[in-house]
Amino acid sequence: MQTTNTILPSQTIGIIGGGQLGRMMAIAARYMGYKIVVLDPTPDCPTAHVADQQIVAAYDDLHAIDQLIDGCDVITYEFENVDLQAAAIIHQSGKLPQGTRALEVTQNREKEKQVVSDLRLPVPDYYIVTSTEECEHALDSIAFPAVIKTCRGGYDGKGQLKIHNESEKEQAIQFFKLHGYCIIEQWITFDKEVSVVFTRSINGDIEFFPLAENEHRDHILYKTTVPANVDQSIHDSACQIAKKIADYMDIVGTFAIEMFVKGKEVYVNEMAPRPHNSGHYTIEGCNISQFAQHIRAICGLPLIEVELHGPTAMINVLGNDIKYAKTFLSRSNVGFLHLYGKEEPKEKRKMGHITFTAKTTEELEKQVNYFKEEIHS
Repeated sequence: MQTTNTILPSQTIGIIGGGQLGRMMAIAARYMGYKIVVLDPTPDCPTAHVADQQIVAAYDDLHAIDQLIDGCDVITYEFENVDLQAAAIIHQSGKLPQGTRALEVTQNREKEKQVVSDLRLPVPDYYIVTSTEECEHALDSIAFPAVIKTCRGGYDGKGQLKIHNESEKEQAIQFFKLHGYCIIEQWITFDKEVSVVFTRSINGDIEFFPLAENEHRDHILYKTTVPANVDQSIHDSACQIAKKIADYMDIVGTFAIEMFVKGKEVYVNEMAPRPHNSGHYTIEGCNISQFAQHIRAICGLPLIEVELHGPTAMINVLGNDIKYAKTFLSRSNVGFLHLYGKEEPKEKRKMGHITFTAKTTEELEKQVNYFKEEIHS
């Protein structure tokens, strides 16, 4: 069942999850005139700072889910690990236009790979392992280097282990014994990583944000730059792949797909059924943000045609850099700082981001380098 009625301001949007993505969704929605109810087990979570109401409860608390349904006209989520039973109940109420399919697929790496295989898109060799024997067989069969990942959970490099050569097979087996139900896949030595962020409406219209080029440090996204420095053929291939997946899964809302570029080939890495870290640049870099476009999609409003204002870069601000980012803001006339309202600045925790916009790529590079020099000086 899907929501068919248009949800207009000042009706109420429910958000499952109260982190930074929920916060930025809520800010976009509040700007448009909507009311917000957030469900999150942490009192005074980042989204609660800009919401009308917070329901403090576990995500699988079905009483809280009923309360959310009763108090909202439409419901969305900020992360993919939503309890599927809760999502099904919301979907049956007609208030979850995104449905449950995207959640079922993106919660499980095996199902993600199956979607890619079903569509006959390029995919590295992989094995799903559910027993020690299957794990040993996969390690004997796959080319190295390879990587073993948990099929469920895991983010920012957590829940995975790179296997460089045969001498590290035993480490992979121990990883499997610790986690169970894993995927072992060939390691792609890629030229660059890009991400396609798009929004699809309930009636199937789709709007792509500019292809983004990503740089990671310690498995955490460090910087996103747009437009990505790739050939037009790579750009077109990435968007075509994303559209095939979007239509096949009947996506509604903002969705992101990370891809590896190797030569002229594009490989799907991971999917996220919601706004994505690599799309934060859209707040200042485009005429509409990934968050505002998401709100329009789930509320049944027509999508806005996306335009990039100019070359843009986004850098994540982690816990150990937050004080330097604040100082930079106080003495610089470039960069837009966003802090997420998290109380404890842990070392590798995403506390915010800063966006740079420019008229030319050269000017953008100067701004980014100036920021790097200032915070590390």
